[in-house]
Amino acid sequence: MSFASEPGRDDGNLPPVNVVIPDDARELDRDVLAYHRELRARRRRQRLTRLLRPLRLPEFGGHAAIIPLIAACLAISLVGGALLSVITMSPASAPTLSAPQSSARPAAGPPSGLTELPAGTVQLSGRAVALRSLVSSTIALVPANCGCGAALGRLAGQAAGTHVSVYFAGTGQEVAQLPSLVTRYGDGAAVAAADYGGVLSARYRPDGLTVLLVFRDATAEVLRNLPASFQLTPMLRELNLAGASLSAGDPAAP
Repeated sequence: MSFASEPGRDDGNLPPVNVVIPDDARELDRDVLAYHRELRARRRRQRLTRLLRPLRLPEFGGHAAIIPLIAACLAISLVGGALLSVITMSPASAPTLSAPQSSARPAAGPPSGLTELPAGTVQLSGRAVALRSLVSSTIALVPANCGCGAALGRLAGQAAGTHVSVYFAGTGQEVAQLPSLVTRYGDGAAVAAADYGGVLSARYRPDGLTVLLVFRDATAEVLRNLPASFQLTPMLRELNLAGASLSAGDPAAP
């Protein structure tokens, strides 16, 4: 710097330089770190340039040779990800196929309590009718003072809805109460069946309301202790079939 020259300029007419000298050298640590980062970035670029330099030669296809390399790397990563997902998949998270649900009742053997109607007759409207002729119907064995009017009404309603004949049967002193039960709970479909010979009571010994579902082959399924919300409609629809050909279900389930 020439003291004779213009202030702020040297003899070479260079622009002025503002040089600040810090009092503490530790204030330059940030600049030193930035300088070293720049050096490391420059070295990485140089290494990458040396690595890709052979691919840029004409005999290797020039810049176009990089595209297959990128595609190969992408394919390897996709295959590796798929294999990893298969290996780490637990049995609980694996997809499962559920069998289609069927509206038919499950196959598990013949209907429970399947029996053949006994030989004998009952009185229907004053005339004797063979029991084994009351096929494809339901027969409710009503004991004395059973207090089962609601169950009889539910049974009669389901029978009427499936166009199945329904009979309220009783023996001995129970015969006298049948007409009133038919009128109150028969839903316009029930018929009183007087079992004067006690054939049904001797065979099935009803304790509380007992229901017989009579199939086309004069076999019957005996249902006892029905719940208040029983649902017999699916079984009633099958009474035109042979009982031995049917599979078991749970007709009394609500």
